[in-house]
Amino acid sequence: MENAGRQAAKGQTMRKVLISFILSLTLFGLAALSPAQEWALTLRDAIELGLKGNPELRAFHNSVYAERESIGAARSSLLPKITLEERFMRTTNPTFAFSSKLNQERFTQADFAIQNLNNPAAINDYQTSISVEQPLFVKKAYVGLKMAREEYSARLEDLSRKKEEVAFNIVRTYLSVNTASEFVEVSKKGVEDAKEHLRLAKLRYDSKLGLYSDVLRASTGLTGAEQRLVSAEKNLSVAKRALGLLLGLSEPVATSEEPKALALKEIDYYKNGSLARKDVKSLEKRYENAMNNIDLARSDYFPVVGIGGSYQINDHAAPLGSEGDSWTVTAFLRWNIFDGTLRSHETSKANYRAAEAREYLDGLRKSVSFRVYEAYLGAEEARKNQELAASSLATAEEGARLVRLRYENSLSPVIELLDAQLSLDNARSGYSAAKNEYLSALAALSYESGTIFKDLDIAASAD
Repeated sequence: MENAGRQAAKGQTMRKVLISFILSLTLFGLAALSPAQEWALTLRDAIELGLKGNPELRAFHNSVYAERESIGAARSSLLPKITLEERFMRTTNPTFAFSSKLNQERFTQADFAIQNLNNPAAINDYQTSISVEQPLFVKKAYVGLKMAREEYSARLEDLSRKKEEVAFNIVRTYLSVNTASEFVEVSKKGVEDAKEHLRLAKLRYDSKLGLYSDVLRASTGLTGAEQRLVSAEKNLSVAKRALGLLLGLSEPVATSEEPKALALKEIDYYKNGSLARKDVKSLEKRYENAMNNIDLARSDYFPVVGIGGSYQINDHAAPLGSEGDSWTVTAFLRWNIFDGTLRSHETSKANYRAAEAREYLDGLRKSVSFRVYEAYLGAEEARKNQELAASSLATAEEGARLVRLRYENSLSPVIELLDAQLSLDNARSGYSAAKNEYLSALAALSYESGTIFKDLDIAASAD
């Protein structure tokens, strides 16, 4: 059993590697395709490719990486600061001249002469120093590091929500391509039916059983059907290009399947899922950071404690010279006793900001609950509309069949035949639209509840 489990795990790993390889080839290979070639993707492949190539998502990744660097920047406040400095001074200032000679270890008995002390000759001093300062207790730095980590965690939640948004947009666009494809097929059927009607009208006119006006009306109907086909083909081309754009490509992308409808679960499933929605989690973390900001404002009431030291060499003739050397070790405590009530105002401001964040969080939770409820009703509405559209299509097909029989037997005028055909075309288009609107409504419900990847059984890569 253990060996079987290992083999299964190994097989899954190989499958993931293979899928990743194929998607990589797809990403680089699509750009090489000529416009005449048709590239078709399944919904799963389109989403996985979009999560890698979508420009907006790739840009969002960089913003998250930038936020991650803020952690290192905040941590640097707790690390030692090492400074190398080279100075040059030429002076006749008695104090500076006296100390420079001492630092250079060139001081002699003659330098104690009153004339030399009061009116020293000009002296050069090259001072090279390296100093170190290590904070031991900096309350503000500790809080700042905590806030940087919390903000990075919030940005990761934002990234996860952005992935859900991109996946949802891909699903909607994928369905729009399918709908546009079906509209093209419906329009082609309409053209075929219109040609048949024109043939019947000509046949009746040639047999002296019909009017020439019927031929003209049937010809007009054919022209209208051909115009609808042209528009449908244009809309399909635009939809394919829009799908390619979402995937980060410049070429149009076609669909290779009609996605299965997601299972419509009980509303409690979606409500519970929405409690863990990524943007809600992100705002929760930012509320925590707003509370941390109060601690940050209060941290100015605490002293800063640290140690430091320096090593210095001095020379009168050349940089980096070492006629004399010295070192210093220090410990320090800096405490801002009074700052003109700045800290009290900053603390009060931080409290208001925290209250503001709390209200935003409460509002978002209520808004998410409403949107899930609205999306659930929208999914039920779309399901019922699909059933009604299917019933309407069946009646339109039967009605068109009966009117055609009546026209062939000279029991109905051609205008009734054309009206019945127009109703049939509309019913066909309506059914295609309703079917894909139901799929889109289910995807919208999953997106609003934050369960879209789970419902689609697609794993979003973690960063």
